[in-house]
Amino acid sequence: MAMTEQPIDPAGQETARRASGHERGPAPGGERGPAPGREGPEAAHERVNRRWNEILQETRVTQTGVQILFGFLLSVAFTASFKELESLDRGIYVATVVLGASATGALIAPVSMHRFLSGQRMKDDLVETAGRLMMCGMVLLALTIGCTLLLILRFVVPGVLAEVLVGGVMLWFGLCWYVLPLGLRRRAARRSRARDDA
Repeated sequence: MAMTEQPIDPAGQETARRASGHERGPAPGGERGPAPGREGPEAAHERVNRRWNEILQETRVTQTGVQILFGFLLSVAFTASFKELESLDRGIYVATVVLGASATGALIAPVSMHRFLSGQRMKDDLVETAGRLMMCGMVLLALTIGCTLLLILRFVVPGVLAEVLVGGVMLWFGLCWYVLPLGLRRRAARRSRARDDA
């Protein structure tokens, strides 16, 4: 059976285009829609769902990195050269494994919490707590990476150069992961206050 094409109603097409946000012309009643490049106001349930989806995406990225690193750390104890470690290096290794396990627990916790609290209408609390756990997990992950570098570089680099290199890497992590985002947040807050005052 052949399908016949129906003519498209120009008025209906215009309404659909405005509803989907493809055109930002005047809305009925003379009001203008959201400015180009700006989204309309976000409902509370939309905001919490968006934040939860963002946390899940961030968790996927960090979980992969911490699990690979933690697997590497666990395998080190079964190598022949592990028996040759000095007591200080063994202490660094133990601290590194404990930090890696703690980071893994913090970064996987949001998934476990979601399973336990699903359907309890607690998504606001879940998002808030998951965000804090993610921040804690990121700190633990940075410390795990720093200790891993220290453990490796003490074998490769003579003297105190290993500690200096690890200190530089940790400063770089702090700059990229914490100082830069906080600076961007403050700049956005200043711009928002300037717009409100104008």
